[in-house]
Amino acid sequence: MIVEDDKFFHDLYVSLLKDTDYEITSIFDVREAMRRLEEVKPDLIILDMLLDQITGDTFFRLIKNLPEYADIPVIIASGYPRRANEILKGLDKNLTFLNKMEVNEKLIDEINRKIG
Repeated sequence: MIVEDDKFFHDLYVSLLKDTDYEITSIFDVREAMRRLEEVKPDLIILDMLLDQITGDTFFRLIKNLPEYADIPVIIASGYPRRANEILKGLDKNLTFLNKMEVNEKLIDEINRKIG
């Protein structure tokens, strides 16, 4: 599941994943992501931090506190300073942060490491 409201980055993630066997669920806002979680439990979530309606860290905290979703691996792809988000690792020690400028080189490797 890709939760990203910036069309450029959303399309970039989809493009990077198009030649893989991963099924992509494209989500552009957190409210839609919550609805879709009820329909299908994704194997992994690629999450932006600066979303319009509800911030990515709020969504992350919410899913990590719901037992049915707590085990879903998350990759946060953001231009937001990494050190500001390190507190989120307390909820999930396997949380991965990627700077949006590094996504081209690292996204597929991180996904494969988590669920491949």
